Order: sequence, then C-alpha cells, then structure tokens
Amino acid sequence: MPATKNAMTRYALIDRMLANRNRPYSIQDITDTLNEKLPEFGQSPVSKRCVEKDLNYLEYDSPFDVDIEEYWIDASDKNDRPYRKRCIRYADPTFSIFKPKLTDEEKTVLSIALDALGSFDGLDNFEWLNDLTNRLNLEQHEPVISLSKNLQTNSTLIARLFTVIRLKQVINLHYHTFINDEIRSVCISPYLLKEYNNRWYLIASASDTGRILTFPLDRIDNFSINTNVLYLSAPEDLYERYEEIIGVTYNEDCSLQKIIFWVSDNSKDYVITKPIHGSQKIIRGDMDSQLRHTYPKLNNGKFFQIECRENYELIRELISYGPELILLYPTKLKNKIQRRLDNTLLQYRL
Repeated sequence: MPATKNAMTRYALIDRMLANRNRPYSIQDITDTLNEKLPEFGQSPVSKRCVEKDLNYLEYDSPFDVDIEEYWIDASDKNDRPYRKRCIRYADPTFSIFKPKLTDEEKTVLSIALDALGSFDGLDNFEWLNDLTNRLNLEQHEPVISLSKNLQTNSTLIARLFTVIRLKQVINLHYHTFINDEIRSVCISPYLLKEYNNRWYLIASASDTGRILTFPLDRIDNFSINTNVLYLSAPEDLYERYEEIIGVTYNEDCSLQKIIFWVSDNSKDYVITKPIHGSQKIIRGDMDSQLRHTYPKLNNGKFFQIECRENYELIRELISYGPELILLYPTKLKNKIQRRLDNTLLQYRL
C-alpha cells in the first residue's frame, strides 16, 4: 500500500486511538472517529473495509513493528441490550509509530514509578500493574517510595473506581452514612480518589445538580455503570478547591478566611515542620508584637496564620493540639471551638 498523504493522515489518527488507554475503540469506533476527523484535513470519509486494510498494513506490512491486540468490554446497544464488545489497541501501552521506544533510563524511571503504585499491589483488579511491568520488560527494583494503604474493607472498590474514573463513566452509587445503615443511591460522575488521614474518599458530582459530593470508600456498598446519563466534566477549579481546605470537606457556603492561632514552645517546632495548612506562615514583626500586647499571657511560643475555608477537618485539627494551640481569630470560629470544648468537659463530668 503506497504511503500517500491521505493514508499517512489516517495512520496518524489511527495511531492516537490505538495508543489511547483511556477509551476503548472497536474497528467501527475507529471508522466513525476517522469520518469525524478526516473532513478537517480536506479528506473524504472512509469505509470500515478501508480501516481494516489500514490496520492490516500497519501490523504486517509497514516498517513500524506494530503489535495490535484485541480485548473485550461490556457494552450496551441503542436499546440498552448488553453485549460483549471487541476492541483493539497496541499491545505495548507506550508504543506509537511516531515516537521511539523507551530508553533504558526511561524504563528505570517508569519501573520506580510503578513500584510507588505498587502500594496497591495484590488488590483485585490491579493486576494490570504487574502485567504492565511484564509487557515493558522492566527490571525489578527495591522500593524507593513506600505509601501507606488503608483498605481494610471493599478492597476491590478502589480499583473498580479507578477504572470508571479513567474511562469517564457515569455510575449509580449505592452507599450508607455513618448515622445509619440504610442504603441510599445517587447517580454521579466520578472524578478523583483522594486519601486523607488514612481514609480514602471518592470525589464526584451529582448528575442532576452538578454539586460536588464526597463519599468515604468504607461507606460505599456498591455501584453500577449507567450508560443512559451524560458524563459531566469536572469543574476547572476542582483540584484548586483542595488547596483551600484541610481534608476533603469543601463547604460552598464558607469563604476563605485568615485564621490566627498561638502554639506553645512544646509544639511550635512540630507545627513548623508539619504545617496545619499549605498557606501557614509564622507571624513576625509588628503584628507579633501587637498580638503579644493583646494577649500578655501568651509570652512564649509563636503565632501562626493560615488562610483556608472552615470545615470539620479544620476544627478537629485545631482541637487535636489541646492546650498547646489556642485559636485567636476569627471570633466566630473561636466561639465554635470553645463551645465544643465546653461540651466535651460536660461529658467528662459524669
């Protein structure tokens, strides 16, 4: 087959689809996508037979050393009838006809990165980690990074959620709250798996309102894929939101606020080396002098300032230091913490 300009355009588009690990493609999917893209290059639509010939050329007659594999996924037709869909992709997940093979140095770096992901090693549905290592012929290395994992329940859930997030699939989530065991259901677009304080959470948006929701994985009972609802793209500021808070609870009604607190000499170095929030800074100069004048009993230790949104995790973190940390501003938050501490003392007066 002569490598004409038209053919090379098709090869480039087919290459992208075969290398895409985030979306499954059947031969019909490849044909449909080509017929959407080719007019942008001034070319006419092609038939499925033409695509089959292109694939055959790439795999058997081209100089690109292409290895294509087939695999099967669960799908449903226009009438929502389930069937097994045959898809194809490059057998080597790093392969492309337009880039060279991995160097030894790149393979070493990738192997170390996979070792870090190996904190999930042994979990059901994460066998692809070992499969990827074997496919790339990567050497085994002693772990350089060790991540803790806390998946005592629903051990396969994180892998299944990883997959639906990667494929951008809408799911019907079934969960229960900490208050009772009643099973609730909600249709969501999942975006992110986030770990905080040795607990994993799913961040998603409700399909009906678009509101961002957070679900602890140990409260999730199960989920099913919903092919009848359109996937909602993640808000542009989704990841920035978690820079404004401690933990995972994002309260839309709470605004960013400056929070000032004092830490004793016993705990100041710990707070300095393990900041309560990324915005934390030590108060110095005139402001430090003013605070010491206003609070003469706090004549040692250090004053700190953070800027974040109020949530449950923030209050819990501040209270966790006991008398070693005293919140000074804002007054509303200070009063809320005082009431909680007062209630705690009452509970101890049995």
